[in-house]
Amino acid sequence: MNQNIASAAQPASNNTTSDRLPWGKLLALAMAGFICILTETLPAGLLPQISDGLGISEALTGQLITLYALGSTLAAIPLITATRGWRRRRLLLMCLLVFLVFNTITSVSPNYILTLAARFFAGVSGGVVWGITAGYARRMVHESLRGRALAVAMIGSPLGLLLGVPIGTYIGGYIGWRLVFGITSLLSLLLIFWVLKAVPDFPGQAAKKRLPLRNVFFLPGIRSVLFVVVFWVLAHNVLYTYIAPFLAQAGLSGRIDLILFLFGIASVVGIWMIGMLIDHWLRMLTIFSLTGFAAASVLMGIFIGQSEVIYFSIVLWGLTFGGAGTLLQTALAEAAGENADVAQSMLVTGWNMAIGGGGIIGGILLETLGISNFPWVVLLLLLFALLITGRSKEHGFRAMKR
Repeated sequence: MNQNIASAAQPASNNTTSDRLPWGKLLALAMAGFICILTETLPAGLLPQISDGLGISEALTGQLITLYALGSTLAAIPLITATRGWRRRRLLLMCLLVFLVFNTITSVSPNYILTLAARFFAGVSGGVVWGITAGYARRMVHESLRGRALAVAMIGSPLGLLLGVPIGTYIGGYIGWRLVFGITSLLSLLLIFWVLKAVPDFPGQAAKKRLPLRNVFFLPGIRSVLFVVVFWVLAHNVLYTYIAPFLAQAGLSGRIDLILFLFGIASVVGIWMIGMLIDHWLRMLTIFSLTGFAAASVLMGIFIGQSEVIYFSIVLWGLTFGGAGTLLQTALAEAAGENADVAQSMLVTGWNMAIGGGGIIGGILLETLGISNFPWVVLLLLLFALLITGRSKEHGFRAMKR
Protein backbone atom coordinates (compact mmCIF):
# COMPACT_ATOMS: atom_id res chain seq x y z
CA MET A 1 0.00 0.00 0.00
CA ASN A 2 3.06 8.49 -0.65
CA GLN A 3 4.64 11.27 0.33
CA ASN A 4 4.00 13.38 -2.54
CA ILE A 5 0.62 12.34 -3.40
CA ALA A 6 0.59 15.64 -1.93
CA SER A 7 1.19 16.69 -5.40
CA ALA A 8 -1.78 14.69 -6.30
CA ALA A 9 -3.48 17.98 -5.64
CA GLN A 10 -0.97 19.93 -7.69
CA PRO A 11 -1.11 20.46 -11.43
CA ALA A 12 0.49 17.79 -13.55
CA SER A 13 4.09 18.59 -14.30
CA ASN A 14 5.75 18.79 -17.65
CA ASN A 15 6.53 15.08 -17.30
CA THR A 16 2.87 14.18 -17.70
CA THR A 17 0.57 13.77 -20.66
CA SER A 18 -2.64 15.75 -20.40
CA ASP A 19 -4.94 13.83 -22.71
CA ARG A 20 -3.91 10.17 -22.41
CA LEU A 21 -2.57 7.68 -19.93
CA PRO A 22 1.23 7.10 -19.95
CA TRP A 23 0.87 3.33 -20.03
CA GLY A 24 4.55 2.42 -19.93
CA LYS A 25 5.18 4.56 -16.86
CA LEU A 26 2.09 3.37 -15.02
CA LEU A 27 2.73 -0.28 -15.83
CA ALA A 28 6.19 0.06 -14.30
CA LEU A 29 4.47 1.03 -11.05
CA ALA A 30 2.06 -1.88 -11.52
CA MET A 31 5.06 -4.18 -11.89
CA ALA A 32 6.41 -2.90 -8.56
CA GLY A 33 3.09 -3.86 -6.97
CA PHE A 34 3.24 -7.24 -8.66
CA ILE A 35 6.68 -7.88 -7.13
CA CYS A 36 5.37 -6.79 -3.71
CA ILE A 37 2.49 -9.26 -3.82
CA LEU A 38 4.68 -12.02 -5.27
CA THR A 39 7.31 -11.56 -2.57
CA GLU A 40 4.71 -11.46 0.19
CA THR A 41 2.62 -14.47 -0.78
CA LEU A 42 5.01 -16.92 -2.46
CA PRO A 43 5.76 -18.74 0.82
CA ALA A 44 2.09 -19.72 1.04
CA GLY A 45 2.28 -21.64 -2.23
CA LEU A 46 5.73 -23.04 -1.54
CA LEU A 47 5.20 -23.90 2.12
CA PRO A 48 6.09 -27.62 1.99
CA GLN A 49 9.20 -27.06 -0.14
CA ILE A 50 10.50 -24.24 2.06
CA SER A 51 9.77 -26.28 5.18
CA ASP A 52 11.82 -29.19 3.84
CA GLY A 53 14.59 -26.94 2.55
CA LEU A 54 15.13 -25.14 5.85
CA GLY A 55 14.39 -28.18 8.00
CA ILE A 56 11.57 -26.51 9.95
CA SER A 57 7.88 -27.16 10.52
CA GLU A 58 5.23 -25.74 8.23
CA ALA A 59 3.94 -23.64 11.14
CA LEU A 60 7.34 -21.95 11.45
CA THR A 61 7.52 -21.56 7.68
CA GLY A 62 4.22 -19.70 7.79
CA GLN A 63 5.91 -17.03 9.88
CA LEU A 64 7.81 -15.94 6.77
CA ILE A 65 4.54 -14.32 5.69
CA THR A 66 3.98 -12.90 9.16
CA LEU A 67 7.41 -11.22 9.23
CA TYR A 68 6.84 -9.66 5.82
CA ALA A 69 3.49 -8.23 6.97
CA LEU A 70 5.08 -7.03 10.22
CA GLY A 71 7.79 -5.18 8.30
CA SER A 72 5.19 -3.45 6.13
CA THR A 73 3.02 -2.51 9.08
CA LEU A 74 5.80 -1.12 11.26
CA ALA A 75 7.68 0.72 8.52
CA ALA A 76 5.01 2.42 6.43
CA ILE A 77 4.20 5.44 8.60
CA PRO A 78 7.66 6.29 10.01
CA LEU A 79 9.61 5.69 6.79
CA ILE A 80 7.20 7.47 4.48
CA THR A 81 7.00 10.38 6.91
CA ALA A 82 10.80 10.54 7.14
CA THR A 83 11.35 10.38 3.38
CA ARG A 84 8.57 12.65 2.12
CA GLY A 85 11.19 15.22 1.13
CA TRP A 86 13.08 12.71 -1.05
CA ARG A 87 12.75 12.67 -4.80
CA ARG A 88 10.20 10.05 -5.75
CA ARG A 89 12.19 7.98 -8.24
CA ARG A 90 15.14 7.75 -5.90
CA LEU A 91 12.91 6.33 -3.17
CA LEU A 92 11.24 3.86 -5.54
CA LEU A 93 14.62 2.65 -6.83
CA MET A 94 15.89 2.14 -3.29
CA CYS A 95 12.84 0.00 -2.51
CA LEU A 96 13.39 -2.11 -5.61
CA LEU A 97 17.04 -2.53 -4.65
CA VAL A 98 15.93 -3.76 -1.21
CA PHE A 99 13.68 -6.34 -2.90
CA LEU A 100 16.59 -7.42 -5.08
CA VAL A 101 18.95 -7.85 -2.12
CA PHE A 102 16.62 -9.53 0.34
CA ASN A 103 14.88 -11.85 -2.11
CA THR A 104 18.36 -12.95 -3.16
CA ILE A 105 19.26 -13.57 0.48
CA THR A 106 16.03 -15.57 0.89
CA SER A 107 16.93 -17.67 -2.15
CA VAL A 108 20.36 -18.67 -0.80
CA SER A 109 19.92 -18.53 2.99
CA PRO A 110 20.52 -21.84 4.80
CA ASN A 111 19.39 -20.36 8.12
CA TYR A 112 15.82 -19.80 9.32
CA ILE A 113 16.60 -16.68 11.39
CA LEU A 114 18.46 -15.07 8.49
CA THR A 115 15.52 -15.87 6.21
CA LEU A 116 13.10 -14.31 8.70
CA ALA A 117 15.23 -11.14 8.80
CA ALA A 118 15.31 -11.00 5.01
CA ARG A 119 11.53 -11.34 4.90
CA PHE A 120 11.10 -8.53 7.44
CA PHE A 121 13.21 -6.09 5.44
CA ALA A 122 11.49 -7.08 2.20
CA GLY A 123 8.23 -6.23 3.98
CA VAL A 124 9.65 -2.84 4.96
CA SER A 125 10.27 -2.12 1.29
CA GLY A 126 6.80 -3.34 0.37
CA GLY A 127 5.18 -0.99 2.87
CA VAL A 128 6.97 1.99 1.36
CA VAL A 129 6.15 0.98 -2.23
CA TRP A 130 2.45 0.70 -1.43
CA GLY A 131 2.60 4.03 0.35
CA ILE A 132 4.09 5.98 -2.55
CA THR A 133 2.42 4.29 -5.54
CA ALA A 134 -0.84 6.24 -5.44
CA GLY A 135 0.83 9.65 -5.31
CA TYR A 136 3.36 8.72 -7.97
CA ALA A 137 0.70 7.52 -10.39
CA ARG A 138 -1.54 10.53 -9.83
CA ARG A 139 1.32 12.97 -10.49
CA MET A 140 1.96 11.49 -13.92
CA VAL A 141 -1.37 12.52 -15.39
CA HIS A 142 -3.82 15.36 -15.75
CA GLU A 143 -6.29 15.85 -12.92
CA SER A 144 -9.11 14.35 -14.98
CA LEU A 145 -7.25 11.02 -15.30
CA ARG A 146 -5.92 10.53 -11.77
CA GLY A 147 -8.36 7.84 -10.72
CA ARG A 148 -7.84 5.88 -13.93
CA ALA A 149 -4.06 6.19 -13.60
CA LEU A 150 -4.22 4.80 -10.08
CA ALA A 151 -6.34 1.87 -11.26
CA VAL A 152 -3.66 0.98 -13.83
CA ALA A 153 -0.88 1.30 -11.26
CA MET A 154 -2.80 -0.94 -8.83
CA ILE A 155 -3.44 -3.75 -11.33
CA GLY A 156 -0.21 -5.46 -10.27
CA SER A 157 -1.76 -6.54 -6.96
CA PRO A 158 -4.65 -8.67 -8.27
CA LEU A 159 -2.50 -9.96 -11.13
CA GLY A 160 0.11 -11.02 -8.60
CA LEU A 161 -2.50 -13.05 -6.75
CA LEU A 162 -4.18 -14.33 -9.90
CA LEU A 163 -1.11 -15.27 -11.94
CA GLY A 164 2.12 -14.70 -10.07
CA VAL A 165 1.59 -16.91 -7.05
CA PRO A 166 0.02 -19.89 -8.90
CA ILE A 167 2.70 -19.78 -11.60
CA GLY A 168 5.45 -19.37 -9.00
CA THR A 169 4.08 -22.31 -7.05
CA TYR A 170 3.85 -24.45 -10.19
CA ILE A 171 7.38 -23.59 -11.31
CA GLY A 172 8.69 -24.16 -7.80
CA GLY A 173 7.58 -27.76 -8.03
CA TYR A 174 10.06 -28.27 -10.88
CA ILE A 175 13.01 -25.97 -10.20
CA GLY A 176 12.78 -25.55 -6.42
CA TRP A 177 11.63 -22.71 -4.22
CA ARG A 178 15.05 -21.04 -4.05
CA LEU A 179 15.17 -20.44 -7.79
CA VAL A 180 11.67 -18.98 -7.68
CA PHE A 181 12.87 -16.31 -5.24
CA GLY A 182 15.91 -15.87 -7.49
CA ILE A 183 13.58 -15.18 -10.42
CA THR A 184 11.77 -12.61 -8.28
CA SER A 185 15.13 -10.91 -7.67
CA LEU A 186 15.75 -10.90 -11.42
CA LEU A 187 12.37 -9.25 -11.98
CA SER A 188 13.38 -6.55 -9.48
CA LEU A 189 16.62 -5.96 -11.37
CA LEU A 190 14.81 -5.66 -14.70
CA LEU A 191 12.30 -3.27 -13.17
CA ILE A 192 15.10 -1.05 -11.87
CA PHE A 193 16.25 -0.54 -15.47
CA TRP A 194 12.66 0.01 -16.60
CA VAL A 195 12.14 2.70 -13.95
CA LEU A 196 15.42 4.41 -14.84
CA LYS A 197 14.45 4.49 -18.51
CA ALA A 198 10.72 5.23 -18.45
CA VAL A 199 9.46 6.56 -15.13
CA PRO A 200 9.65 10.34 -14.55
CA ASP A 201 11.12 11.80 -11.40
CA PHE A 202 9.30 14.22 -9.10
CA PRO A 203 10.53 16.30 -6.17
CA GLY A 204 9.56 15.44 -2.61
CA GLN A 205 7.32 17.61 -0.50
CA ALA A 206 8.72 21.02 0.44
CA ALA A 207 9.54 21.28 4.14
CA LYS A 208 7.23 24.24 4.69
CA LYS A 209 4.26 22.21 3.41
CA ARG A 210 4.81 19.15 5.62
CA LEU A 211 2.17 18.81 8.29
CA PRO A 212 2.96 16.85 11.46
CA LEU A 213 1.62 13.30 11.42
CA ARG A 214 -1.08 14.07 13.98
CA ASN A 215 -2.33 17.03 11.96
CA VAL A 216 -2.62 14.89 8.83
CA PHE A 217 -4.69 12.34 10.74
CA PHE A 218 -7.12 15.08 11.80
CA LEU A 219 -7.60 16.57 8.34
CA PRO A 220 -11.30 16.46 7.33
CA GLY A 221 -12.19 13.13 5.76
CA ILE A 222 -9.00 11.24 6.65
CA ARG A 223 -10.40 9.36 9.63
CA SER A 224 -13.59 8.47 7.78
CA VAL A 225 -11.66 6.84 4.95
CA LEU A 226 -9.33 5.02 7.34
CA PHE A 227 -12.25 3.59 9.33
CA VAL A 228 -13.82 2.34 6.10
CA VAL A 229 -10.45 0.76 5.20
CA VAL A 230 -10.40 -1.15 8.48
CA PHE A 231 -14.02 -2.38 8.33
CA TRP A 232 -13.94 -3.24 4.60
CA VAL A 233 -10.60 -5.05 4.60
CA LEU A 234 -11.41 -6.78 7.89
CA ALA A 235 -14.69 -8.06 6.41
CA HIS A 236 -12.84 -9.36 3.36
CA ASN A 237 -10.09 -11.10 5.29
CA VAL A 238 -12.30 -12.70 7.92
CA LEU A 239 -13.95 -14.63 5.08
CA TYR A 240 -11.04 -14.96 2.64
CA THR A 241 -8.61 -16.32 5.26
CA TYR A 242 -11.06 -19.09 6.16
CA ILE A 243 -12.53 -19.65 2.71
CA ALA A 244 -11.46 -23.32 2.70
CA PRO A 245 -13.56 -24.41 5.71
CA PHE A 246 -16.44 -22.22 4.49
CA LEU A 247 -16.44 -23.88 1.07
CA ALA A 248 -16.10 -27.30 2.71
CA GLN A 249 -19.34 -26.68 4.59
CA ALA A 250 -20.92 -25.72 1.27
CA GLY A 251 -19.75 -29.04 -0.22
CA LEU A 252 -17.16 -27.36 -2.47
CA SER A 253 -13.93 -28.40 -0.80
CA GLY A 254 -12.74 -30.00 -4.03
CA ARG A 255 -13.23 -26.79 -6.04
CA ILE A 256 -11.29 -24.30 -3.92
CA ASP A 257 -8.69 -23.71 -6.64
CA LEU A 258 -11.35 -23.00 -9.27
CA ILE A 259 -13.32 -20.72 -6.95
CA LEU A 260 -10.24 -18.70 -6.01
CA PHE A 261 -9.36 -18.40 -9.69
CA LEU A 262 -12.85 -17.08 -10.42
CA PHE A 263 -12.49 -14.64 -7.53
CA GLY A 264 -9.19 -13.42 -8.99
CA ILE A 265 -10.64 -12.97 -12.48
CA ALA A 266 -13.60 -11.06 -11.05
CA SER A 267 -11.23 -8.85 -9.04
CA VAL A 268 -9.29 -7.89 -12.17
CA VAL A 269 -12.55 -7.08 -13.97
CA GLY A 270 -13.66 -5.09 -10.94
CA ILE A 271 -10.55 -2.92 -10.85
CA TRP A 272 -10.91 -2.29 -14.60
CA MET A 273 -14.52 -1.19 -14.15
CA ILE A 274 -13.59 1.08 -11.25
CA GLY A 275 -10.76 2.59 -13.27
CA MET A 276 -13.09 3.51 -16.09
CA LEU A 277 -15.55 5.37 -13.86
CA ILE A 278 -13.74 6.52 -10.72
CA ASP A 279 -12.82 10.02 -11.89
CA HIS A 280 -16.52 10.94 -11.95
CA TRP A 281 -18.23 8.51 -9.57
CA LEU A 282 -15.96 7.88 -6.57
CA ARG A 283 -18.69 8.14 -3.94
CA MET A 284 -21.30 6.10 -5.78
CA LEU A 285 -18.79 3.42 -6.75
CA THR A 286 -17.72 3.04 -3.11
CA ILE A 287 -21.33 2.68 -1.97
CA PHE A 288 -22.09 0.29 -4.83
CA SER A 289 -19.02 -1.86 -4.04
CA LEU A 290 -19.81 -2.12 -0.35
CA THR A 291 -23.46 -2.88 -1.09
CA GLY A 292 -22.52 -5.55 -3.64
CA PHE A 293 -20.18 -7.25 -1.16
CA ALA A 294 -22.92 -7.07 1.50
CA ALA A 295 -25.39 -8.68 -0.92
CA ALA A 296 -22.88 -11.45 -1.63
CA SER A 297 -22.47 -12.12 2.09
CA VAL A 298 -26.25 -12.34 2.55
CA LEU A 299 -26.53 -14.82 -0.34
CA MET A 300 -23.71 -16.92 1.10
CA GLY A 301 -25.37 -16.88 4.50
CA ILE A 302 -28.82 -17.89 3.28
CA PHE A 303 -27.88 -20.32 0.50
CA ILE A 304 -24.74 -21.89 1.98
CA GLY A 305 -25.72 -25.34 0.68
CA GLN A 306 -26.40 -24.30 -2.92
CA SER A 307 -23.24 -24.39 -5.00
CA GLU A 308 -24.58 -22.26 -7.88
CA VAL A 309 -25.41 -19.41 -5.50
CA ILE A 310 -22.00 -19.72 -3.84
CA TYR A 311 -20.25 -19.44 -7.20
CA PHE A 312 -22.30 -16.36 -8.08
CA SER A 313 -21.64 -14.82 -4.65
CA ILE A 314 -17.87 -15.36 -4.93
CA VAL A 315 -17.80 -13.66 -8.34
CA LEU A 316 -19.88 -10.75 -7.00
CA TRP A 317 -17.53 -10.49 -4.02
CA GLY A 318 -14.51 -10.35 -6.35
CA LEU A 319 -16.11 -7.75 -8.63
CA THR A 320 -16.92 -5.46 -5.73
CA PHE A 321 -13.68 -5.90 -3.79
CA GLY A 322 -11.24 -5.78 -6.71
CA GLY A 323 -11.34 -1.99 -6.93
CA ALA A 324 -11.39 -1.36 -3.17
CA GLY A 325 -7.73 -0.32 -3.04
CA THR A 326 -8.17 2.16 -5.89
CA LEU A 327 -11.32 3.66 -4.38
CA LEU A 328 -9.86 4.01 -0.90
CA GLN A 329 -6.50 5.39 -2.02
CA THR A 330 -8.20 7.91 -4.30
CA ALA A 331 -10.56 9.05 -1.54
CA LEU A 332 -7.66 9.44 0.87
CA ALA A 333 -5.51 11.31 -1.64
CA GLU A 334 -8.33 13.73 -2.38
CA ALA A 335 -8.88 14.37 1.33
CA ALA A 336 -5.19 14.76 2.19
CA GLY A 337 -4.15 17.01 -0.70
CA GLU A 338 -0.47 17.90 -0.36
CA ASN A 339 0.00 15.49 2.55
CA ALA A 340 -1.40 12.49 0.76
CA ASP A 341 1.77 10.39 0.94
CA VAL A 342 1.69 10.41 4.73
CA ALA A 343 -2.04 9.66 4.65
CA GLN A 344 -1.36 6.72 2.32
CA SER A 345 1.14 5.34 4.84
CA MET A 346 -1.70 5.28 7.38
CA LEU A 347 -3.81 3.38 4.86
CA VAL A 348 -1.03 0.82 4.37
CA THR A 349 -0.76 0.33 8.13
CA GLY A 350 -4.53 0.07 8.60
CA TRP A 351 -4.82 -2.34 5.66
CA ASN A 352 -2.13 -4.66 7.04
CA MET A 353 -3.60 -4.53 10.53
CA ALA A 354 -6.99 -5.50 9.08
CA ILE A 355 -5.37 -8.43 7.27
CA GLY A 356 -3.83 -9.67 10.51
CA GLY A 357 -7.02 -8.94 12.42
CA GLY A 358 -9.03 -10.96 9.92
CA GLY A 359 -6.98 -14.02 10.68
CA ILE A 360 -7.17 -13.55 14.45
CA ILE A 361 -10.86 -12.62 14.65
CA GLY A 362 -11.80 -15.29 12.13
CA GLY A 363 -9.97 -17.90 14.17
CA ILE A 364 -11.86 -16.91 17.31
CA LEU A 365 -15.17 -16.91 15.46
CA LEU A 366 -14.40 -20.31 13.96
CA GLU A 367 -14.05 -21.78 17.45
CA THR A 368 -17.09 -19.99 18.90
CA LEU A 369 -19.83 -19.13 16.39
CA GLY A 370 -18.86 -21.63 13.70
CA ILE A 371 -18.10 -21.12 10.01
CA SER A 372 -21.75 -20.87 8.97
CA ASN A 373 -22.05 -17.51 10.76
CA PHE A 374 -19.12 -15.88 8.98
CA PRO A 375 -21.27 -14.23 6.27
CA TRP A 376 -23.33 -12.46 8.93
CA VAL A 377 -20.23 -11.16 10.70
CA VAL A 378 -18.98 -9.91 7.32
CA LEU A 379 -22.34 -8.23 6.72
CA LEU A 380 -22.15 -6.42 10.06
CA LEU A 381 -18.67 -5.06 9.29
CA LEU A 382 -19.79 -3.91 5.85
CA LEU A 383 -22.82 -2.12 7.29
CA PHE A 384 -20.47 -0.13 9.54
CA ALA A 385 -18.39 0.77 6.47
CA LEU A 386 -21.53 1.79 4.55
CA LEU A 387 -22.74 3.94 7.44
CA ILE A 388 -19.43 5.82 7.60
CA THR A 389 -19.33 6.25 3.81
CA GLY A 390 -22.88 7.57 3.78
CA ARG A 391 -22.06 10.14 6.45
CA SER A 392 -18.87 11.28 4.70
CA LYS A 393 -20.53 13.21 1.91
CA GLU A 394 -18.62 16.48 2.39
CA HIS A 395 -15.23 15.03 3.32
CA GLY A 396 -13.78 11.62 2.63
CA PHE A 397 -16.12 10.14 0.04
CA ARG A 398 -17.20 13.16 -1.95
CA ALA A 399 -18.76 13.22 -5.36
CA MET A 400 -15.90 13.72 -7.85
CA LYS A 401 -16.03 16.86 -9.98
CA ARG A 402 -13.45 17.07 -12.76
